[in-house]
Amino acid sequence: MTVIAIVDYGMGNYHSVERALRHVAPEAEVRLTGDAAVIRHADRVVLPGQGAMADCMRTLEEAGLREVVLSVSQNKPLLGVCVGEQMLFARSEEGDTDCLNRLPGEVLHFAGAAFEASAGHERLKIPHMGWNGVRQTQSHPLWAGIADNAPFYFVHSYHVVVADPSVSVGEADYGYPFTCAVARDNIFAVQFHPEKSAQDGLRLYRNFVDWNP
Repeated sequence: MTVIAIVDYGMGNYHSVERALRHVAPEAEVRLTGDAAVIRHADRVVLPGQGAMADCMRTLEEAGLREVVLSVSQNKPLLGVCVGEQMLFARSEEGDTDCLNRLPGEVLHFAGAAFEASAGHERLKIPHMGWNGVRQTQSHPLWAGIADNAPFYFVHSYHVVVADPSVSVGEADYGYPFTCAVARDNIFAVQFHPEKSAQDGLRLYRNFVDWNP
């Protein structure tokens, strides 16, 4: 039986992710766990996250899970969700926080003219919240059965800026185009919430269950 570990370090939308995975993969054993040994021996790992980056990195460290996440990110199928995507990069300007440094780039706040009030212009609100189409900028097995520009649900004030364009596999627009899905080797990660994104989100989770990088 395939074991899917959802990393529980105290800062994530864990139960929604767990319910979605149990729904799409009834044949798998889905474990919501803060046990490093369970995560290390799982077949697949999901790293969710929400809240402030400094708090996420601190609680991951305090839970004793930083090293096991780094370890499994080297060789197991790993899905990062929301702040779990951001944590995989080198640094976030949110709290000037060092992250896991598994992917090249940084995490920046939405900024620029689109977010500033001016005559004849209504500024975009932060956080970016709601449904937004996702352009599939590169093909990937996790996009299987999902139409290009399909809508997914977002809630975030920061976004990743990749240092290597080959890592970006999906983009959305909010004030300007930003990377919202990344992939390299055994890692796939998204800024949006698949568990809140209806059938396309469930399909992405099922694709992750079936993925053999």
